[in-house]
Amino acid sequence: MNVRNATTLIDRRQFALFAAALLASRRGVAQPADLTQLTLLDAAAAIRRRELSPVDLTRAYLERIERLNGRINAYGTVTAGLALEQAARMESEIDRGLWRGPLHGMPIGLKDNIDTAGILTTAASEVFADRIPREDAEVYRRLKEAGAVLLGKLNLHEFAYGGSSAISHFGPVRNPWNVDYIPGGSSGGSAAAVAARLCVAALGTDTLASIRLPAAYCGVVGLKATHGLASIRNIVPISTSLDHVGPLTRTVADAALVMQSIAGFDPLDIVSIDAELPDLIAATTMSVRRLAVGTPADPYFRNLDPAIDAASRDALAVIGGLVSFVGDVELPEAPNFAPLLAEAWVYHDANVPGPLAEAPYDPVTRERILAAGDVSISDYRAAREAMLLARNAIRSVFERVDLVVTPTVAVMPTTIDNAEVPAQAGGAESTVRNTAPFNLFGIPTISVPCGFDAAGLPIGLQISGPALGEVAVLALAHAYEQATSWHREQPPLE
Repeated sequence: MNVRNATTLIDRRQFALFAAALLASRRGVAQPADLTQLTLLDAAAAIRRRELSPVDLTRAYLERIERLNGRINAYGTVTAGLALEQAARMESEIDRGLWRGPLHGMPIGLKDNIDTAGILTTAASEVFADRIPREDAEVYRRLKEAGAVLLGKLNLHEFAYGGSSAISHFGPVRNPWNVDYIPGGSSGGSAAAVAARLCVAALGTDTLASIRLPAAYCGVVGLKATHGLASIRNIVPISTSLDHVGPLTRTVADAALVMQSIAGFDPLDIVSIDAELPDLIAATTMSVRRLAVGTPADPYFRNLDPAIDAASRDALAVIGGLVSFVGDVELPEAPNFAPLLAEAWVYHDANVPGPLAEAPYDPVTRERILAAGDVSISDYRAAREAMLLARNAIRSVFERVDLVVTPTVAVMPTTIDNAEVPAQAGGAESTVRNTAPFNLFGIPTISVPCGFDAAGLPIGLQISGPALGEVAVLALAHAYEQATSWHREQPPLE
């Protein structure tokens, strides 16, 4: 029996029980002098045992943000007062013997396109510079219910409409491994904050690459689950057909804990799926020995940066020693992005006051949005139908293999100065070539660190599975992570 068929389902009460058992396994983990060195799993275990104060942990992160955010520019808004208030409430609950689960007292950041009631949510654009939502995004509501502490709102590529995070009302996000380079995007602030230990975990959004690309460039874990598994309601959209929300963390186990907390049906979200939740936490204890892994050559392994090619081949050699089979597989051709373009244009046309051509976008963003308005209704309808057929076609691949493994991205990051110049326009396709098909397919996929280039910049490996196949995806990602040491490396910021 493979992991896909062994998937168990879980409700909220079971989640708490499984989480408690997982945290109990972390006994004996020493607390470092710098509390931000703790993973979410280890911090949660210490809080559960009352060995760590949520207030102390939150203060440690706020102090680090104060010291380092000026170099990284990961945060657009820091909510220090709110964070300390929430942390004090979580500490009081722990003192009374109450525990909400593994996110109880965990200091997190949210991408600044995720609505937070009463807190500035700008999508990193002057267009929304004064926008304060009245209602929380459903995922933030769930995080608060789970006990998370909000450190602030994280910088991003303006309106999530690009992959560099160099275009932002707050200024460019910088890669913690080398501040002259982009962190990727559009969730650049989320990935940079996790890599620089400015939060224990973050949420990002992903339409073509925007969780996995910055995860790869910043050397962290980024998970995009099945389309609709987590609600995208009250998140500033690009395209509801392709938008996903998910965690960026330092480890696969941490990603599983966050994803389990935000997943679930939202009847007010038009793309939310009413599916039984898999036990994502159990994935970190599962054997992957019986899994079959496919590697699609075209186009995923073509025209790679030499460092990415070498790191990916090395990673596959490790995976080959963990699973039962690694071999070639062919994926269906991904359809075009007309749904993204048309849906983006409709949102901006309806929500931006006055003519779009006169709104205070960055010129590059304005050009992209206006160009999206050229998609006809017939082209949009045809592309939507092609996307739905592709989501059907991808199922046959997973009748032959359990998972698909590729490099996350084909090219290494460019410098911030070169990120958005016209000569680099063709580079955008290279950054999303390996990630975008999985948004169109709507299936779960994760990026995990798998090496570095000669300049010391991180490289990511992408593991993908069938719809609602998160358990197998996380199981192999965790097994690979534990067989290597890439996730333990840290940026040279001190």
